[in-house]
Amino acid sequence: MKRITVKTPLKKDYDVVITKGFDELAAEIDRLKLSGRKCMIVSDDNVSPIYMNELRSVLAKCDIDCIEYSFKAGEESKTKETVDSILDIMVEKSFKRSDICLALGGGVTGDMAGFAASQYHRGIVFVQVPTSLLAMSDSSVGGKTGVDYKGVKNVLGAFYFPDLVYMNTATLATLDDRQFYNGFAEAMKHGIIKDEHFYEWLIESMYEICDREPDTLEEMLYRSVNIKRMVVEKDPLETGERALLNFGHTLGHAIESDRMGVLLHGECVALGMVAAAYISYKKEMISMEEYLELRDMLVPFNLPITVDNIDIDKIIETVTKDKKQDNTGLKFILLKKIGKAVIDRSVTEDEMRAALKEIEYTDDIE
Repeated sequence: MKRITVKTPLKKDYDVVITKGFDELAAEIDRLKLSGRKCMIVSDDNVSPIYMNELRSVLAKCDIDCIEYSFKAGEESKTKETVDSILDIMVEKSFKRSDICLALGGGVTGDMAGFAASQYHRGIVFVQVPTSLLAMSDSSVGGKTGVDYKGVKNVLGAFYFPDLVYMNTATLATLDDRQFYNGFAEAMKHGIIKDEHFYEWLIESMYEICDREPDTLEEMLYRSVNIKRMVVEKDPLETGERALLNFGHTLGHAIESDRMGVLLHGECVALGMVAAAYISYKKEMISMEEYLELRDMLVPFNLPITVDNIDIDKIIETVTKDKKQDNTGLKFILLKKIGKAVIDRSVTEDEMRAALKEIEYTDDIE
């Protein structure tokens, strides 16, 4: 078992526990003195049938009364209406501020459960139990919660830090390949923006990662989460350096909005990383060789580097509405080298358009 403590000025520090089963969860609940409370378990209809009973039996050891809420799996459910349904049950069951909202599932589940927890009584106890690699490597840590609204990703939300993040890496064995590599994109991103040695370790550990070797996955998550911890501790509300975590997300989110239900989040982030690296190359910040290496190293991990049938004009329009746009202009994350990302406010629409054309599918890849 590995443990990382994330410090925050907004709430008490919280631990990220990385282990290979649910066995230690009861002890973590007891350590936080949460026994004897009500718990709303939010999950989706893919995850709930697999893990809900096991989780309930663990929580029963802590004398916790569980109420379940399951929604239809997928980004399409990540709406204010779903959060309202969670809140309706909390009101109906007379949840108190000391009670618990627990997210059991992937990033969509964590985002919505966290948002609901932040709203009810201005904030109740929130526990993350991520079951996808995407949620483990990125979204369960850092306190971002929210929902999509009118086709724009995460435009409604709040910063609300969990009281505990409990990662059972054994759940990764049940992911299909596409979902597994979808999550790997965020781990790769952390190496690209902050730690060249971690990036190199990911490449060297390719076969073990793809085989889902348990000790390798635990080490990968420990190093990935630790990078995110360092960033969010310095900038918990994304007023500065935390924006570096958006590498690949500016165009990636816009592509995801355009291809909702067709491409997964990590796949869109991978495409966004290729586009951002291309802009970095064109601005003479990195060499062509560095750009091509980054692009091509996504391929062995089954992540896309080209996409067809995208509406470039619509994607550019979506970017201009993005929450990363402020009164000083669009914050775009570019690369000075592998392991060194920077915030750039000079990226033009023409440069974004050229990058999108670069990732448009053709028969010719350099």
